[in-house]
Amino acid sequence: MSRQWKRQSLERVTAWPASPIPMTAALIRLRECGSLLDKELLLFCTVWAGLLITLNYTLGIESGMIKGLDSRWHQCAALFLVYCSAFVIPYGFAVLFRRHLIAATPLFWLLMLIAPALFAVKASVANPLENQIDGVWGSYWTIVTTLPFKLLIVLAPLIVLQRWFPEQPGFWGLTLCNVRWRPYGLMLLMMVPLIAYAGTQPDFLAAYPRLKQIAFIAPHTEHFGWFQLLYEVSYGIDFVTIELFFRGFLIFAFARYAGPAAILPMAVFYCSVHFGKPLLECISSFFGGLILGVVVYQTRSIAGGLAVHLGIAWMMEVSAYAGNVRSG
Repeated sequence: MSRQWKRQSLERVTAWPASPIPMTAALIRLRECGSLLDKELLLFCTVWAGLLITLNYTLGIESGMIKGLDSRWHQCAALFLVYCSAFVIPYGFAVLFRRHLIAATPLFWLLMLIAPALFAVKASVANPLENQIDGVWGSYWTIVTTLPFKLLIVLAPLIVLQRWFPEQPGFWGLTLCNVRWRPYGLMLLMMVPLIAYAGTQPDFLAAYPRLKQIAFIAPHTEHFGWFQLLYEVSYGIDFVTIELFFRGFLIFAFARYAGPAAILPMAVFYCSVHFGKPLLECISSFFGGLILGVVVYQTRSIAGGLAVHLGIAWMMEVSAYAGNVRSG
């Protein structure tokens, strides 16, 4: 389209209302919010996510090929390619065939490469404590500090990038302004039966609870419960990283150029970071990413989505723990 149209589009997508709509209204209008999403781009992203999922679980790309690489640098490069395929290609489709959706600038193209590179580093980087402390407790403290360390890896660039996007709400959407908590609580209640069902599935129980990673310290302490609690807090920190990156950075930075269309490539990218998880969890992550993306775009806050994500993660831990007790 014309440069004038693109300029108007850029002004439109950056001019969010000064105060977000209440969360209750956002949930009631979720179906209506779907009209924000371009149907052709939505169809392409859904099909593309399905194709990537099929290739990954058929060929074992993440669990076999990438994890089998003998160098973290090689793993990082491979993950970068996977994340680019999930994130850059949907935007490429939009630029080529739905160009009226995108007000592309040189910074937009740069950000498209920065985003998958940053998360590839986050996913593959080693904890500085790794192999530095001997024995059982060295292994424990390495596990417990890895996810907080990875939060810092993502946080540092986001602090720098924030200077380029001063119009964002809070720090990449990390704000409590006008958040209504009751609807998020209802969302969690709706997830209870699904998570309870997941707790009966062998592939889910093979991956969860994540807490079993530290079972090896049980014989070495009389306060195992406190060390379990510390692990769960560390595990929860990873969801702060996830929400800041996907629903914060990938929505608020790219909506400046793509408006609500930014939700769709984000959802495919988000799906791709679940390639090492059980298949059902990976598939549902695409649709969960879409829903949370729409809500964040409407409310201009990632706080509620973060609460839901943490709630689901810890409910999965409980469900898997109970499931393993039953099966044991």
